[in-house]
Amino acid sequence: MTILVLGGTGKTGRRVADRLTALDLPVRIGSRPLFDWQDRATWPKALDGVTAVYLSYYPDLAFPGAYDDIKAFTELAVSGGVRRLVLLSGRGEPEAQASERTVQESGAEWTVVRCSWFMQNFSESFLLEPVLQGVIALPAADVPEPFVDVDDIADVAAAALSQDGHVGKLYELTGPRLLTFAQVASELSEATGRPISFVRVTPEEYVAGASAQGMPREEAEGLAALFTGILDGRNAHVVDGVRQALGRPARDFAEYAAANAAVWKKS
Repeated sequence: MTILVLGGTGKTGRRVADRLTALDLPVRIGSRPLFDWQDRATWPKALDGVTAVYLSYYPDLAFPGAYDDIKAFTELAVSGGVRRLVLLSGRGEPEAQASERTVQESGAEWTVVRCSWFMQNFSESFLLEPVLQGVIALPAADVPEPFVDVDDIADVAAAALSQDGHVGKLYELTGPRLLTFAQVASELSEATGRPISFVRVTPEEYVAGASAQGMPREEAEGLAALFTGILDGRNAHVVDGVRQALGRPARDFAEYAAANAAVWKKS
């Protein structure tokens, strides 16, 4: 059973790959140059001999073109012999839910892992530099979000790829607490021992600032749309998907912050 892990060098993918490798399962890392979502010519070779896929889309299933890519990839994978698909999805995103239906109707064994915003965005992704600088400037309203630990996501995804008890399940994953971005900044301040603040900016200001820091403008615009569209209160509640899948509670933000304090203190 060869498992293709798309985004295998990313936040969730590399953790999923590590867990599967620890189980002595054959893993193929689906990242450039082997696999590229923007180059469909790379897909058949990446899928050759594969029986299961961790299906994650970069940068997000809500971005333009994502649904078409997921649909085409899923059809190609199943026609080529893939028997199991585990989809990383986004909570409260209608576009992501369209991709979920494609996977659910594919004829393969499926599991959907539907997630809230990642805690690790503050330590491994586009929010790391703002934390290091001490100011998290985002076009986000004063709406709480149940941030989820990526290690929880990886544990659930690896279980779904390697065990039979998760087929046909939709797991909605959140952390155990609701936090606004201002509260996140406060918790990061406590963990690091230095002041970190949250500042609300307009979408235009965010795109300009992110682009100036080197983020592709299209990606910055997509993120701004997520902040203004999804952070409207629709996800302001916690659910118990981690416990449903793994039989244990989800990790708390305070635990994550304490474990990563050294990363933010390097500045």
